[in-house]
Amino acid sequence: MAKHAFFLGCIMPLRYPGIESSTREVMKSLGVELVDMQGASCCPAPGVMRSFDQQYWMAVAARNLAIAEKMGMDIVTICNGCFDTLFEVAHKLNHDPDLRKKINKILKDATGMEYNGTVKVRHFVELLYRDVGLEAIKSKVKGGKSLKAAVHYGCHFLKPSNIKKIDDAERPHIFDDIVEAAGMTSVVYKDKGTCCGAGGGVRARTPDVALKMTADNLKNMTSAGVEVIVDCCPFCHLQYDAGQVQLKEYKIPVLHLSQLLGLAFGLEKEKLGLEVHQVKVAL
Repeated sequence: MAKHAFFLGCIMPLRYPGIESSTREVMKSLGVELVDMQGASCCPAPGVMRSFDQQYWMAVAARNLAIAEKMGMDIVTICNGCFDTLFEVAHKLNHDPDLRKKINKILKDATGMEYNGTVKVRHFVELLYRDVGLEAIKSKVKGGKSLKAAVHYGCHFLKPSNIKKIDDAERPHIFDDIVEAAGMTSVVYKDKGTCCGAGGGVRARTPDVALKMTADNLKNMTSAGVEVIVDCCPFCHLQYDAGQVQLKEYKIPVLHLSQLLGLAFGLEKEKLGLEVHQVKVAL
């Protein structure tokens, strides 16, 4: 069984613990062992912290990378923001010894830790597609409803594409392929690649602007006849789930990919945490 250091992030354990539980159950059933990272902190968030202080942003991320390095494992995360920070910082530090030395000075002075540049950072969608494979996912599907799904990639999963090189950032397919392997139909909808509205501190700083972006996406999804929204990031998940309640106009169930796979695999619903969603999930 492949082992990975499991980076939880902030939104999932605090707001949607069912995403964590379903991820653990789904990965276990697919032969991937997730090992807890004792003492891990916020990634920290790419859209805010990086804008204030690049060195601080990299030093905090390097501490998380050092924890995984000490475990002897690569990191897997289920959050686009966490993935972006940890991937980009790992990429910088793994390929630039001088920068790593500079950040390690800050890291050592503050924590006594050091990062040696050996950790790879994986997004669980990419890991599912490349390491587990679509056939293995299909083999676990027990049936159930085949729904029209609006697949939302989010901003940080694929970009910057020149270093992540996961999929075509403008016409991606791997997330859609996994959703269809789970028995759903991925629906084409207008402006599919746009932001959910929450990223970059917009939700906190100008919530009206964030909600307008969310409303535009929901309008496009509704026009395409979708029955469920499937995301791969707890922050996008929060924006679509809570945003619909704020807008008082839409009631499209929102599932993180791990929860969708949990339903498709016939896992116990109480382990998926659907009851804490603000938009009722009755699938």
